[in-house]
Amino acid sequence: MTGILGLLVLAADIWALLNILQSKATDGTKILWALVVLVFPIGGMIIWYLMGPKK
Repeated sequence: MTGILGLLVLAADIWALLNILQSKATDGTKILWALVVLVFPIGGMIIWYLMGPKK
């Protein structure tokens, strides 16, 4: 069960990182958001989804 959960978290983090890279934010902001998502995988993705730049 933990393997499936880990894969889901990994897929969600990859989705968040791709959205960060495609956003219109500045490069510095993108780097900070990417670090937040990489350091805090679940929380960072949720924070990005709620507070990140909108398209």
